[in-house]
Amino acid sequence: MEQPPEFVDVYRPNYVCRIQKSVYGLKQVPRAWYVELRTYLLQFGFHNSVSDTSLFILKKGKSIVYMLVYVDDILVTGNDNELLRQTLDALSSRFSIKNHEELQYFFGIEAKRGPVGLHLSQQKYVIDLLTKTNMFGAKPVTTPMSTTPKLTLRLGTPLSDPTEFRAVVGSLQYLAFTRPDISYAVNCLSQFMHQPTLDHWMAVKRVLRYLAGTSDYGILLRRGSNRSLHAYTDANWAGDYDDYVSANGYTVYLGTHHISWSSKKQQSISHSSTEAEYRSVANTSTELTLICSLLQELGLSLSRVPVIYCNNIGATN
Repeated sequence: MEQPPEFVDVYRPNYVCRIQKSVYGLKQVPRAWYVELRTYLLQFGFHNSVSDTSLFILKKGKSIVYMLVYVDDILVTGNDNELLRQTLDALSSRFSIKNHEELQYFFGIEAKRGPVGLHLSQQKYVIDLLTKTNMFGAKPVTTPMSTTPKLTLRLGTPLSDPTEFRAVVGSLQYLAFTRPDISYAVNCLSQFMHQPTLDHWMAVKRVLRYLAGTSDYGILLRRGSNRSLHAYTDANWAGDYDDYVSANGYTVYLGTHHISWSSKKQQSISHSSTEAEYRSVANTSTELTLICSLLQELGLSLSRVPVIYCNNIGATN
């Protein structure tokens, strides 16, 4: 940071102004704000979630209030309107906040309520991305990635300026928050950020063409779903032709709700398909353990023991 010119002392140019409060934009500001907010919420009666430090839970008898914090964006919900009103009033008396409003956008994710449930999407984000990359009117395709040719580091001519490639792939990583259908493609493209080629750029454009025809896709959270937790897992043994490291992926459902997914490379080379699949199951079980812990803190009980489905007999045994 630099002082404004009028604050510089001509006789003592090395002196600076000492700031008595946090300045928005400094690295320590989010931490300072979180500590201040957390201290107040704990004094009010909330307890901080162990599974997710951005989540605060208030329980009074059968009444529950959940508060999710992302810097200065706060999402509040609960099953008791009176307790919810008291919480918001107390928050307003301590901090300067905007008028309370129904959930529409949070963390860049659009939430729409309908007769069947809550639909989460990033349609506006997709449209802005397509407009920015001049792909808004592109001809749509039905899949985000082609099975051939297999993308490798040495495939194609290196890009003279990889800036746009990196920016678009970074945007796609953020979009994968509500789009599990592009997770695998984005993970593959992210591996070429340091040395992208023309073929990699064409693969990015294919993802954009896919988004052009599916901009309204998202996650639908239906009403009245059961509380059975189950996951599907898979791995491609030695799927990377550059280093022969396997990739694993999983998707987790709470009833009919799609709540968690991942697609990423493993840490080291697997010596067999059974080993690759078993590692994938292990990673999935770690995610399920975290989700079970979070559900327990939310006061939700499961209707049965969580189940992981795997298509490899050796790993299953």
